[in-house]
Amino acid sequence: MTDTASAPLRRTPLHAAHLKAGARMVPFGGWDMPVQYAGLKAEHEAVRTGAGVFDVSHMGEFRVTGPDALAFLQHVTPNDVSKIRPGRAQYNWLPNDRGGLVDDIYIYRVADTEFLVVVNASNIEKDWAHLNALKGTFDVQLTNESDQWALLAVQGPQAAERLAAHATPDLLAPKKNAYFAGTLFGMDVHFARTGYTGEDGYEVFVPADQAEALWEKLLETGIQPAGLGARDTLRLEAGFPLYGHEFSDDLHPLSTHYTWVAKDKAHHGREGLQSAPTQKLIGLKLEKVPVREGYPVKQGGRVVGHVTSGSSSPSLGHPIAMALVEAGAAEADTFEVEVRGKDHPATRTDVPFYRP
Repeated sequence: MTDTASAPLRRTPLHAAHLKAGARMVPFGGWDMPVQYAGLKAEHEAVRTGAGVFDVSHMGEFRVTGPDALAFLQHVTPNDVSKIRPGRAQYNWLPNDRGGLVDDIYIYRVADTEFLVVVNASNIEKDWAHLNALKGTFDVQLTNESDQWALLAVQGPQAAERLAAHATPDLLAPKKNAYFAGTLFGMDVHFARTGYTGEDGYEVFVPADQAEALWEKLLETGIQPAGLGARDTLRLEAGFPLYGHEFSDDLHPLSTHYTWVAKDKAHHGREGLQSAPTQKLIGLKLEKVPVREGYPVKQGGRVVGHVTSGSSSPSLGHPIAMALVEAGAAEADTFEVEVRGKDHPATRTDVPFYRP
């Protein structure tokens, strides 16, 4: 969250459209963002059962081009970028040199020597400086296109079908992590079959000056606008990490269930990632009392970790949480979470908590 007294909040190209739709706005990562419209539960359920649209235009976009584009991205990330074919996408990390992450990112391969890198909104400036510092002698051009694009995430079991009626090419055929150019309501866009809710759907890249027109067209089809509140409960149910909670500059990313990202290859920060993590991320189920980030997690009365993300689950009907605990305590079946001085029982459970 951003201190509005110390820094003016940035606005996405859809700011006026959010106010028109009755959104309640909150500071988030330096941006003035919608937290809810009709209500968190209604928006969450719309995405789980139909289709919802999120404004994620605050995310950053960097274009990486040139003869050494692939070699450069191989150097700065632990996942194997060479496995991405043109027209495909890959989840990846930007490790620092001390065993943490500068950011977690998505890489879209546009062509053999052209990639689009999408980064978290609060890390745009940090990521940009990090990549330029590692550019070295690589024959590569980096372009910050963050202000040129709006990004709309249309998510839910009916999302692809709803979009397909107004789009070219066919949106029902491409598989997850596809990335391609097309049209939507006659506007030139790029589609990415990716998302952050656990549901099917597309993220739609559209020029910033066309974002409001596209947003209105989507709402006219009956797609429900959804805010940050629903986005957080959806991603938590799906077990997706959030930078600043499950990942950070100082948290070992291999503490999480995302160890598959780190491949056996040379890259910046590899030595730090090879150190053994002392904590492990686990899932917790509680009966009644919701828990939040930072709440102590105990085992037999002894603090062994803390909650990284927690909420009541609209889909499951009970509170859930992800927590970082000591590696030696992670296999226990039961824990306690301290809430306002009182311990509440919690049961370790598999992540993701919810599967569509």
